[in-house]
Amino acid sequence: MLQQVNGHSSGSDAQGGKSLREDLQEFLGGEALLHELDDLTKVNPVTLETVLRCLQARYAADMFYTSAGCTLVALNPFKPVPQLYSPALMREYHAAPQPQKLRPHIFAVGEQTYRNVQSLIEPVNQSIIVSGESGAGKTWTSRCLMKFYAVVAASPTSLESHKIAERIEQRILNSNPVMEAFGNACTLRNNNSSRFGKFIQLQLNSAQQMTGAAVQTYLLEKTRVTCQASSERNFHIFYQICKGASVDERLQWHLPEGASFSWLPNPERTLEEDCFQVTREAMLHLGIDIPTQNNIFQVLAGLLHLGNIWFADSKDEAQSCQLMDDAKCSIRTSASLLQLPEDPLLETLQIRTIRAGRQQQVFQKPCSRAECDTRRDCLAKLVYARLFDWLVSVINSSICADPDSWTTFIGLLDVYGFESFPNNSLEQLCINYANEKLQQHFVAHYLRAQQEEYAVEGLDWSFVNYQDNQACLDLIEGSPISICSLINEECRLNRPSSAAQLQTRLESALAGSPCLGHNKLSREPSFIVVHYAGPVQYHTAGLVEKNKDPVPPELTRLLQQSQDPLLKVLFPMDPEEKSQEEPSGQSRAPVLTVVSKFKASLEQLLQVLHSTTPHYIRCIKPNSQGQAHTFLQEEVLSQLEACGLVETIHISAAGFPIRIPHQNFVERYELLRRLCTRTSPGSHSPSPDEGHSEWSPHTKGATLQPLLQDILHTLPALTQAAATPGDPAEATPVPVHCGRTKVFMTDSMLELLECGRAQVLEQCACCIQGSWRRHRHRKQERQRQAATLIQAAIRSWLARKHIQRMHAAATAIKRTWQKWRIRMAFLASKELDGVQEKHVSQVPLPLGSLLLPQAQTSLLEAIIRLWPLGLVLANAAVGVRGFQRKLVVWACLQLPMGNPSSYAVQMAQEQAGVTSIRALPQGSIKFHCRKSPLPYADICPEPSLHSVTGFNQILLERHSLSHM
Repeated sequence: MLQQVNGHSSGSDAQGGKSLREDLQEFLGGEALLHELDDLTKVNPVTLETVLRCLQARYAADMFYTSAGCTLVALNPFKPVPQLYSPALMREYHAAPQPQKLRPHIFAVGEQTYRNVQSLIEPVNQSIIVSGESGAGKTWTSRCLMKFYAVVAASPTSLESHKIAERIEQRILNSNPVMEAFGNACTLRNNNSSRFGKFIQLQLNSAQQMTGAAVQTYLLEKTRVTCQASSERNFHIFYQICKGASVDERLQWHLPEGASFSWLPNPERTLEEDCFQVTREAMLHLGIDIPTQNNIFQVLAGLLHLGNIWFADSKDEAQSCQLMDDAKCSIRTSASLLQLPEDPLLETLQIRTIRAGRQQQVFQKPCSRAECDTRRDCLAKLVYARLFDWLVSVINSSICADPDSWTTFIGLLDVYGFESFPNNSLEQLCINYANEKLQQHFVAHYLRAQQEEYAVEGLDWSFVNYQDNQACLDLIEGSPISICSLINEECRLNRPSSAAQLQTRLESALAGSPCLGHNKLSREPSFIVVHYAGPVQYHTAGLVEKNKDPVPPELTRLLQQSQDPLLKVLFPMDPEEKSQEEPSGQSRAPVLTVVSKFKASLEQLLQVLHSTTPHYIRCIKPNSQGQAHTFLQEEVLSQLEACGLVETIHISAAGFPIRIPHQNFVERYELLRRLCTRTSPGSHSPSPDEGHSEWSPHTKGATLQPLLQDILHTLPALTQAAATPGDPAEATPVPVHCGRTKVFMTDSMLELLECGRAQVLEQCACCIQGSWRRHRHRKQERQRQAATLIQAAIRSWLARKHIQRMHAAATAIKRTWQKWRIRMAFLASKELDGVQEKHVSQVPLPLGSLLLPQAQTSLLEAIIRLWPLGLVLANAAVGVRGFQRKLVVWACLQLPMGNPSSYAVQMAQEQAGVTSIRALPQGSIKFHCRKSPLPYADICPEPSLHSVTGFNQILLERHSLSHM
């Protein structure tokens, strides 16, 4: 249940509140719909009261983010809302085509900055400035934005690069708990207040993937180590050590249960930030191993024991102050933990070394009790400041990417909020000075610069009055006389100066400033500065000493004698330091004060912000007690007045936040002229490609105007295409103004132009893809036809070669067969010559038989005589060649073994008995032949009429002769 607290106690205040409600009665008639207004520019009328009621209605409905033009207003819910920052919601905003149409959220701001980097519109680098009072939720907002970028800016392609990206993201996220443990503390307004400023630079490569980060810090409040206001605490890390250390670690660091330390107030309070194990794990992921961690915590424990060292007043100024009785154990324990010699440590705290004269003679002077306490505090602050800077350098070395690996960055600025305490000193002056500079950056960039630019560009614009804090900045940092210059001058003069004298000098020198005031009822010397967020009273006591921030040289020399490994790194021995640590009074360099260093670092930060596209998140604190469901109107109203939110809404509602030069506009959106060509083919304009590089300064503007008109003519078509059916608001043309050198538009129109450009690019891509596919298909078809032709030619050539080889083989076989046949015929004719003569003379012809011709008779006799030879040769084994074959022939012909040319043919008819080596076959004969393995065994040349072809033909001839 939302608790509405108006804070009106008196009767006049109650009447004022009643009149306020009466004035807003007409507006509050639609109060039930106030929570549905996502953008405060839609509130009508725009006043502080209406904006306040709208924020209150949304806060009651658990809607903590509201747009206010270029600014996002974030209300601190003071309760966990896990579904509001889930990874699924991060991906939803990242994948949305138009994130600005979703509910206002810090993820929408993060996605807008990421898409601006992707679009490469100058300036490409982005920055998010998170501002607000202490306790408004700036640290939480920065932490959620870092988680968002770690999710959306990581899309590596390979597994190895994915692991590298995950390691970088984890280190970036782990830097938060470490820096919060060592740099945040519990204050009156915030349990986790940042006591330093930081600018986190998230580094992206050309593919918009996160490759690393860098952290730059500003003005650590190191005085908190030794001095804490009432109801406040020291840095979180001291409480984490005392509450989270194990028994062995407590014994090692001399931190027994229930131990009391002067620099550790309110130890009974338990906060969610007191997570020692989380800090140790984060340090381990950042590359700080366990021994180094133990060394760090041992040094911090030594500082706690150092705070328990107290001195008693000395009765004689020539004698040094002595330790109190209960402090002797503390000095011994502190020296043991810091690994410093006990006696030199005590002597350094008690005695001051002075160098005087041209000869630089050394004198030693005992310190008073106050000086001893100051030197003790200075030693602790020096060690803690060096340790914090060393941690920042370790974090940067762990998460920072190589300069060549990143091209753009997104900056997150989280600085201390505006502070006003009962006792304000130099720390609050610097913090509020930083907030004044950031407010001036917002005013200069948005409220003033935009309106002046509208007038210069010739737009019809009526100026909106706003609160300018330039007068306050002139009071703090102006030249030649300002608060900073007067304080620095007091430090340079190096003379005794009381708080009252400093107050008098400030009031007399800066009396003409409207932002300087004086509280006449204050008993202590002080001055009042009227900041943009309200007046703050600063006490002048100790202001000059804090600005000097003196570090006695003997303290540094003492720490250089430490045997602790970490202190050796923090305080290295420099050989040249001894010769230069005490220069003469003639050549002494000017003192670099705290204000001077802070001002220089702040100027450097603003230079970075001016080179980026800024985005603003205003964190609002609903109440100062940190209670959920409580909305204090008075406190919220003062914050709205301080940050100039109403003026921002007025200018945002009527202004044009997008400003693009003509040249850049034409180069990016000239593709839209294709749409104009399709819709109105009769229109003609110069081609953007003609003379693009030949534009001269005189003709450039004249050439750009037709192109600009062609592009602007496409806007009605784009608006009509993007309009939702039945939604007249979407169909209304969004105004675009073309100035003298720039084109002005709203975010919605920029989104419309980007959609049209994406549509044209998609059409061009489809055309290119179609042409490429057609070209690739034609090329593949030509390659297929060429391959077919080559394959056909190869097959033809192979077939011809095969036929030629077969023909040559057949020719060789035929020639060999003809030679063998002629030889056989010759041998047969030789044998037949002798057989014919004796056969005719000795064997009488039978009666009734016919006489055959001599040629046929000779052939018949040769066939009858030589058929065994053909049979043997036809059935001989393949391997029977050469001499074996000749033996077979000689055996069949009954030739003598000798010279073939000298043998004589002996006929078988001359022998008595059987006239053949085998009886003549009777009846039918069946042959079982096996197919020869030779490829061409069944192919033979054409037989002649009188050639012997085989055993079957011999039988046929024999059969035909027997019937004749």
